[in-house]
Amino acid sequence: MTEKVTKLMKDVPAIRWTVLVLLASAMFFGYIFMDILSPLQELLQTQRGWDPSAYGHYAGSETFLNVFVFFLIFAGIILDKMGVRFTAILSGAVMFLGAAVNYYAVSEAFIGSGAEAFMNGFMNLPSEWWNITPFFEGMPASAKMSAVGFMFFGCGVEMAGITVSRGIVKWFKGKEMALAMGIEMAIARVGVAVVVLGSPVLANIAPVSVSRPVAVAVILLLIGLISFICYAFMDRKLEKQMGESGEEKDDPFRISDLGKIFSSKVFWLVALLCVLYYSAIFPFQKYAINMLQCNLGYTAEQAGYVFFVFPLGAAAITPFLGNYLDRKGKGATMLILGAILMILCHLSFAFLLPATQSMLIAYAGIILLGISFSLVPAALWPSVPKLVDNRLLGSAYAVIFWIQNIGLYAFPMIIGSVLLSSNPGVTNPLEYNYTNPMLVFTLLGALALILGLWLKYVDKKKGYGLEEANIK
Repeated sequence: MTEKVTKLMKDVPAIRWTVLVLLASAMFFGYIFMDILSPLQELLQTQRGWDPSAYGHYAGSETFLNVFVFFLIFAGIILDKMGVRFTAILSGAVMFLGAAVNYYAVSEAFIGSGAEAFMNGFMNLPSEWWNITPFFEGMPASAKMSAVGFMFFGCGVEMAGITVSRGIVKWFKGKEMALAMGIEMAIARVGVAVVVLGSPVLANIAPVSVSRPVAVAVILLLIGLISFICYAFMDRKLEKQMGESGEEKDDPFRISDLGKIFSSKVFWLVALLCVLYYSAIFPFQKYAINMLQCNLGYTAEQAGYVFFVFPLGAAAITPFLGNYLDRKGKGATMLILGAILMILCHLSFAFLLPATQSMLIAYAGIILLGISFSLVPAALWPSVPKLVDNRLLGSAYAVIFWIQNIGLYAFPMIIGSVLLSSNPGVTNPLEYNYTNPMLVFTLLGALALILGLWLKYVDKKKGYGLEEANIK
């Protein structure tokens, strides 16, 4: 007599790929909301009174709680203790609630409300070096309230990011895991392309409204929450099939691990390279549309058509580069090449684009940045397991993400301040000179190049295997 063997849900291709669709959809909607206001900097200034400094502080607020309240590390602990299902639904709910607050702040209902009066008197701190908050005296009430909502959204989206990765591992381990992760990343990047094209179109439907795109993005986040709930039901059913928790938890984060991680010089090279590189990419996205408007005389919609090749190109190239890295290696070389391309991109935006006002130069710079954005993540994240003991890998990733968030918090505000100080007396949001902000991004790329060369030297000396193929 033979026993009947029940086929696990994750062993059925259609089911596990359906799970990926649910997880990737939630992240796709999260990325849409993350940059929903980026193409609307002009409208935010004319309709809501946000100058570049106020906009920069709003943009940086997303990572404030992750950095200064260590929420990113707490999110990892929650994931370890409560599992994928609970954390996925929690992250979706936090994203939705934070986004709803953000929408209220830029809506007509906020104008003249008691909430506006309260926010006018809230956190009126001087713009001094010690003021690490996203708030300052003179910041519009709507920008303050938006920053509060964006803070909570940032907690949810970062928690969702690590949760989705864990969910993919659970359902695709031993199968097409690398492909699944690459597809999820590509889908998320397409969300940026949707934003730069769709947000200005929605805003400019008569009557012109800066809040309309935000409202649509909030609805999409609600759909994302529903996707997480559907995933939870499927995951619960898989757990029952497996007859165990099925969570496949890694070693939980331990404070004692920090000493071992922080004492590693090569870890610091990778962590600093990460923060420099991403600080020259994601904060740039917040200003790219307005920069193109100012240099080319374009509308937000026209600038969006130029910039959208960046996320789409990066999404298309990343799987091929990842496959090359798996089979051929050259991870450290990829990091160096990515930094060089980033420098060339930002230098072209600093000098060539303002001088020529050429759409060809704009497209060339964006394409260079897209290739760079594909090279560095494809090489950076798979390199970490070669540098850190496997038992400390989860802690190392948590710390790298935390350090990265410091840059993502600080540089939108730095760029906003540099832009404002570089344009004294300029009140038209279409007449800003972006030379100095682009030079700041160039400097970050130059420092990343130095660290990349240093990392390659250390790898050659110590034999970490960064230039070797991942597939043995």
